[in-house]
Amino acid sequence: MLFLALTLLYDVHETELSRIQKGPICVGLEEEMKVLFLAAGYGTRLERDVLADQSGKYDHLRGVPKPLVPVGGRPLISHWMDILMKIDTVEQFYLVTNQKYLTQFEVWAQAWPKLQIVSDGTTDNETRSGAVRCIQLAVEHFQITDDLLVIGGDTLFYEDFDLKNYLERFLELQKKTGDACLVTYYNCAEHETVKFGILEVDEHDVVTRFREKPQPEETPSRRACPCFYLYSNSSLPLLQEFLSERKDCPLKEIDAPGNFLQYLYTRRPVFVYKISGRFDVGGLQSYIVCDQYFMQKRGQ
Repeated sequence: MLFLALTLLYDVHETELSRIQKGPICVGLEEEMKVLFLAAGYGTRLERDVLADQSGKYDHLRGVPKPLVPVGGRPLISHWMDILMKIDTVEQFYLVTNQKYLTQFEVWAQAWPKLQIVSDGTTDNETRSGAVRCIQLAVEHFQITDDLLVIGGDTLFYEDFDLKNYLERFLELQKKTGDACLVTYYNCAEHETVKFGILEVDEHDVVTRFREKPQPEETPSRRACPCFYLYSNSSLPLLQEFLSERKDCPLKEIDAPGNFLQYLYTRRPVFVYKISGRFDVGGLQSYIVCDQYFMQKRGQ
């Protein structure tokens, strides 16, 4: 199965190279930043769903990490790379994966010369590092000191998302205070608050509270916050501070990236930016919906 997955990636690699050779459309901004993809998860729910599916239609997903599953005919994470390569102030891309999927990401990354990969060294879900540790691993390993955009490797936004506008908003906030961070949100249904991290904000769009998967009656907010965070460089040292204070805590208290956001907003101003929606490829059904959306867009 690994051989089949790698064969698929080599085929995709040729397509990716042809796209890159056309060259990016640069968008001029003022500040340089780095981009980090979190891709060290094991996709246990998607893998379980695929194994349980009797049709055989999705067998090609077996053994493939979620950021590399084909969405609209291309690896999910390549959609982000297409968007980000148009921003000339993004000088470097990083990705944290695990040892199990390292080879597959290395094959995919041959099409993206600006991207570097580091493994967290784990081999199964039980020994996983957790998202916050992975962010800190990248910051230390690659010696990141610039503003850092962190993107969950299993997430895509609707095509109306305007990255240029998002970055301009960040720069606007940075001119007021260099400590400003910017996160995204979209409005979820009342019954969906139990699935997501929920933001509460004030009249200035500053985060005043972050609740992880609350019951609807526990918060008046319906602002769901995906893993798409733009951290100011001054906020990065707080990662180690957060992890040091929680070194004896169970993994669930430091695993999700929202755990650090909950720590961050009380120490740095965190502003919100509204998006129309996102795809979170968790299980097979959510993958199908995401794939169909981008297949439709490709056919238009």
